[in-house]
Amino acid sequence: MHSASDSRQYNSRLGLILFAIYLSIYLGFVVLSAFASGVMEKRVLMGLNLAIVYGFALIIGAFVMAMIYGLMCRSEPIPSTKPISGVKPNPDVNAAGKTSTANEEAQS
Repeated sequence: MHSASDSRQYNSRLGLILFAIYLSIYLGFVVLSAFASGVMEKRVLMGLNLAIVYGFALIIGAFVMAMIYGLMCRSEPIPSTKPISGVKPNPDVNAAGKTSTANEEAQS
């Protein structure tokens, strides 16, 4: 099993890798738009120019990369919820730490 710090490190590295990939693709779009606008004007798909197709591809690519990150991301280990031996839970205290009398007063 992996520890919480291992999970965070893996998730951070994965996020940075996906960010670098998207940034390089986006940088290509910006460079083409700024320095080769003639290329961006060419019709490439069903009468649409490269700028439109590339722009939609960037949006779809961002969504796909978010899905990839969500699927590949590791969750942090859940801390053990085993009761400590010799310690019995107090039935008069709820999860918020309030006693049952405090709960009854809050409800009325």
